[in-house]
Amino acid sequence: MSTRVAESPASLADPDELALGLPESYLSAGGTLGSWLTSTDHKRIAILYALSVTLFFFIGGAAATLVRLELFTPQADLVGADTYNKLFTLHGVIMVWFFLIPSIPTTFGNFLLPLMIGARDLAFPKLNLASWYLNVIGGLITATAVLAGGIDTGWTFYVPYSTTFSNTAVTIGVLGVFVSGFSTIATGVNFIATTHLLRAPGMTWFRLPLFVWAMYTTSIIFVLATPVLALTIILVVAERSLGLPIFDPAKGGDPILFQHLFWFYSHPAVYIMLLPGMGIVSEVITCFARRRIFGYDFMVYALVAIAVIGFFTWGHHMFTSGMSPYAALIFSFLSFVVAVPSAIKVFNWTATLYRGQVGFESPMLYVLGYIGLFTVGGLTGLFLASIPIDVHVQDTYFVVAHFHYIMVGATVSAYFAGLHFWWPKFTGRMYPETWAKFAAVLMFFGFNLTFFPQFIAGYLGMPRRYHVYPPEFQVWNVLSSSGAAVLAAAYLMPLGYLTWSLFFGARAVNDPWNASGLEWRTTSPPPRVNFFGRPAVLAKPYNYHPEGAAPLHDEPRIPSQGSLT
Repeated sequence: MSTRVAESPASLADPDELALGLPESYLSAGGTLGSWLTSTDHKRIAILYALSVTLFFFIGGAAATLVRLELFTPQADLVGADTYNKLFTLHGVIMVWFFLIPSIPTTFGNFLLPLMIGARDLAFPKLNLASWYLNVIGGLITATAVLAGGIDTGWTFYVPYSTTFSNTAVTIGVLGVFVSGFSTIATGVNFIATTHLLRAPGMTWFRLPLFVWAMYTTSIIFVLATPVLALTIILVVAERSLGLPIFDPAKGGDPILFQHLFWFYSHPAVYIMLLPGMGIVSEVITCFARRRIFGYDFMVYALVAIAVIGFFTWGHHMFTSGMSPYAALIFSFLSFVVAVPSAIKVFNWTATLYRGQVGFESPMLYVLGYIGLFTVGGLTGLFLASIPIDVHVQDTYFVVAHFHYIMVGATVSAYFAGLHFWWPKFTGRMYPETWAKFAAVLMFFGFNLTFFPQFIAGYLGMPRRYHVYPPEFQVWNVLSSSGAAVLAAAYLMPLGYLTWSLFFGARAVNDPWNASGLEWRTTSPPPRVNFFGRPAVLAKPYNYHPEGAAPLHDEPRIPSQGSLT
């Protein structure tokens, strides 16, 4: 399938839109810095989020680069033990709390959710702007902890080390995460209210695009789980600063209580990172396979099931903490159960490709990479759900590799897939497709070269968080560090050619991919009010061929899910 790009920016616009004329785009509606920093337009706020999470991504990536350089040799050649601890903590805190969790919901969710349901904005525009400020303030507070000497506890802030023994800036760091949690809750409330209240006429629940369902289920987790994290952080600060006997067993506290509270939030947070990416994959794969999504209803039920069951599996992080063997058995069983809806999604994506008119544009290459990395991460998750294997590989690089295949490999692949898919809609410009394809392939191979050797090193017994290790593990670390260099190049390349496209890229038509969603029925980039007219939804999503029939070859125009009245 070839990319549908025309010389005229209006060649795929609706005739009614051309006749009536649309107001200026959101990008040109006030160009001063103040107009951006005070804007309540969901699209501009999405761009602000994209800029801030990109900054945090490269800060976290820089820390990871130093970690991999140190691990290139068995001895401490680059940094000492204390600095190494602070580097991997900085990497984890920034990447988890300020990139992976907010990245897709706050950028793509903010920009696309109102467009996909036919709304003019989110339900609470001012709250949306406030959530961005809270996120940035939280990140700046955490960055202040780095300037104040760093944090050496790891991103999990485990007690009693974080409350009793660490002499680093733990309090400042966790307060930054605490503030960013309010941003997360505000975003979740906004998305839930918008989905319930602002859907266009005809947009019933089972006509919602799967990306909207992914944002909705993620928002439920935001609202229900994040307050538990906030409470946990308050308890850590109270014990560390005020000496309250909460987690210290010498004073009657219970350190295992912290793990229960932390993982009760943090395992659902895994699905905060995963579910939005699943929504992006569903949108991209249907467009470039030219097929309706296979089993739409089951895809919806799978999203809901993952969000619900995810709240009951936190204990599988604690198999070696001394919990009851009966409790461990239950958590192990539930960890296998949550894999079922995830497997349904992979099966349905694969079935959607079957007999499709598959095109290999760059968004599709990122999606195919996502499916491969997510499958490896999911299968190794089943290893960790098995109690005997989990006990063997606990706190080794096997766990590090599994975590990164799911959280980084899958989520970042989905992020880049969405970025390339909707870039013409965001900016009104096209990027160089050849470079984009090369970056997608390079990222897939670089990621596997980085993290697959860690499975082997971990299974052989190499513990995580050690900067000095036995020489027999060096070959795996050399491979991993070499792969990290390739991966860094793959991450940097889009920054270059996407920036280039803003100034020199061809102007995009309204629907360059010949897609079917409502977001493609407006101009590229969209106007401040999103639509000139009131959208009405007429059909189910992904109307790429008649229901019950095979896709048509070279169909000149895909029927839209809705129209403007």
